[in-house]
Amino acid sequence: MSNAPVDAGRRRFLTWTTAVVGGVGAAFAAVPFISSWNPSAKAKAAGAPVEVDISKIEPGQLLRVEWRGKPVWVVSRPQSVLDNLDAIGDKLRDPNSEEPQQPDYSTNQYRSIKPELFVAVGICTHLGCSPTYLPGSFSEQVQGVEYGFFCPCHGSKFDMAGRVFQGVPAPLNLVVPPYHFVDDTTILVGLDEGEA
Repeated sequence: MSNAPVDAGRRRFLTWTTAVVGGVGAAFAAVPFISSWNPSAKAKAAGAPVEVDISKIEPGQLLRVEWRGKPVWVVSRPQSVLDNLDAIGDKLRDPNSEEPQQPDYSTNQYRSIKPELFVAVGICTHLGCSPTYLPGSFSEQVQGVEYGFFCPCHGSKFDMAGRVFQGVPAPLNLVVPPYHFVDDTTILVGLDEGEA
């Protein structure tokens, strides 16, 4: 046991210094812990809208982008395709798109905002395969129909408005995602017009 006098000032200084260093250490440990609760940049990007540049798309061409981990197609439909959309209604399971698989602005015969551009999620509604786009050779699948989508997994067939043909395994038309035109050359997939 020491008989040295107790220095109260020094003891108070050491107590406060220890408390401050401990508080700063706790703050440094808490910041990464709390920030780990936030979604990662990859998770944020997975649900983010996707801009599609359509300035160079040619009639009959299909562009593929990824939105929420799914393929999304943007197809420039030639006038000959648009002219034939009404003619095949009797071959389709849901020709008037009465099932709720598209935004209200896509419940027309074209299932799109602008007739010449079709936007759809490129996943078959049967078991989730991705159909193949067959421009000019779809008549091998459906006689008299030049353009369409064929799912090689189980033989489902879709027209150029993503409507499913009768007698195939897919029960529903292709899904039309929310989208809008930012300007004449850009589509934003993932948000309806006016959404932030």
